[in-house]
Parts: sequence; C-alpha cells; structure tokens
Amino acid sequence: MAKTKELSKDTRNKIVDLHQVGKTESAIGKQLGLKKSTVGAIIRKWKTYKTTDNLPRSGAPRKISPRGVKMITRTVSKNPRTTRGDLVNDLQRAGTKVTKPTISNTLRRQGLKSCSARRVPLLKPVHVQARLKFAREHLDDPDEDWENVIWSDETKIELFGKNSTRRVWRTKNAELHPKNTIPTVKHGGGNIMLWGCFSAKGPGRLIRVKERMNGAMYREILSENLLPSARALKMKRGWVFQHDNDPKHTARATKEWLRKKHFKVVEWPSQSPDLNPIENLWRELKVRVAQRQPQNITALEEICMEEWAKIPATVCENPVIANKGYITKY
Repeated sequence: MAKTKELSKDTRNKIVDLHQVGKTESAIGKQLGLKKSTVGAIIRKWKTYKTTDNLPRSGAPRKISPRGVKMITRTVSKNPRTTRGDLVNDLQRAGTKVTKPTISNTLRRQGLKSCSARRVPLLKPVHVQARLKFAREHLDDPDEDWENVIWSDETKIELFGKNSTRRVWRTKNAELHPKNTIPTVKHGGGNIMLWGCFSAKGPGRLIRVKERMNGAMYREILSENLLPSARALKMKRGWVFQHDNDPKHTARATKEWLRKKHFKVVEWPSQSPDLNPIENLWRELKVRVAQRQPQNITALEEICMEEWAKIPATVCENPVIANKGYITKY
C-alpha cells in the first residue's frame, strides 16, 4: 500500500476551524479537496487530544539495548576502523543478533557515520611544529596576498589505477583526527608524472615529465614554464612562487637560480602537501580524466592537458581562499 502524504499543519487547523463553525465533514472535504474519512480522523483527533499535531509514536523496540549501544560506540571511538561485521560479531557474542544496517542506524543516532579515511602526510613532531609556525606567521595575511601566489607541484596519474580506501566511523568535522586518517608518503605508483602550476586567476602551464626529474631538469621546467605562466595569468608585480621542500627544489643551485631571477619564494613547511591548494586541482583533474577513461598513455597525456585547460578560474579561486581557513586549523 502506497504511503499517503501527510496533511500540513495549516490544512489540519483549517479543518478544525470549519468544523467549529458548523460545517459537516462532507462539506469540509469538498471545500478542501479531501476525503471525508480524512476530515473525520482529524476532527476526532482534535476532540480527543485538543491538538492536531502529530502524537508521539511508540514504534518497534530497539534491537540493541542501551548497554549494547554504549559498547559499540566505545569500540568505534577507540578504533574507528572497526567494521560493521566486527560489531555484529561482538554483539552476537553478547547475546544480541542484529544486521549490519541496524549497526549503521544505531551509530548514526549517536552522531557517527561511516566515511572514507582521509589520506594525510605522515608527520613527525618537528613537522607539526613547522606547520604551526607557518600558520601563525600567515594567520592575518589578507586574501589579496594569497591571490598573488603561483602554486606548483608534481603529481602522478595512473592509467587504470584505483585508489584504495578505508572507512572509519567518525563524527562531523573530525575527518583530520589522526585516528580517522591514513598516513601517506610523497610518491606512489603511477604511469605519467606531471608538473603544473596555478593561481587564483586560473591554471598555469601543465607539462609531462618523461624522465626521472633531477635538479637541472627542474630548473629547466621553471625556466620554460614559470614566467610564461605568470604572464598568461597576468600576475601583479611582486607575485610569489610556491613549491615544496623536495631536494630538487631546495638544492643550492635551484635557490641560486631563483635568486638571480628575482623570484620571491614562500618558505614552505616540510611534509605539508595538504596545505597546498593545488591538491584540489589535482583531484579535480583526476576526476575529469577518469570520467573520460583513456585507454593508453598517449590518450592519458592528451586528456590531462585538455582537461587541465578546461578548469575554470572559479575552481582555481575557491581553494586558494579556502586554504587560508584550512591553514588556521594548525
């Protein structure tokens, strides 16, 4: 039987008002376009309870006792990677037989839901302190300063790769708690490597790195692509360049090259790719590329270039401004 649509509070009150002025149930039904039985039910409810509001419903009793709810909530709080199957087995050993959906519903009522574990850099105490120092130094920077930065990075894109995920039980806004994340290292597998840059005004140049990158190759990439990107993006005078602390970036020869070119460089904390808003663009690019399903390396490279060029300035601007708020978390 199909579920009927519930009458609005205004309609229910109107039924009572018409009844009180002496109209019959049939007349009220015709005037409001309702069945006589529906009108009669509302009037009987009002006569009995002096209200047309929904009354508390008893519903079916909970399958998991309050003690069982505390047990599974305590379990996932200690270990967010506990699976629903593990919790089903725990309750079964305690004498309660439930299904996985029941586990999900119960934990959801406790403010917990199953989410993919966020991947974050593996941080040592020295990295945490460096990130905290960086955040404090830039806490009061105006948005205009962030908009005048050219952000850069390298990434690898797989042809048929699938990112492995782990699910965790967590509360809202707890995605970055260490228990709810998966530490990652800088470089993983992949079929093509890309170097790219962008600013709040839009994407800069994107190139494929076909050989193992060293310091000399990195300086050549900057020489051929950084300044042209700045010109194409119409960066203001005094724009700042950002790159991470990869040894190729921090090599003495690279620092000297940047100094001679009079490029201002952001002092970047180590192990902080998640602070770089270009990660949002890499994610955007990978989603776009995956949707087109390239079948070979040549097609993968071509599609990467095409989709990178299509990324609108609005997509580039949002993570730059949001990045300030993210940095202040530290």
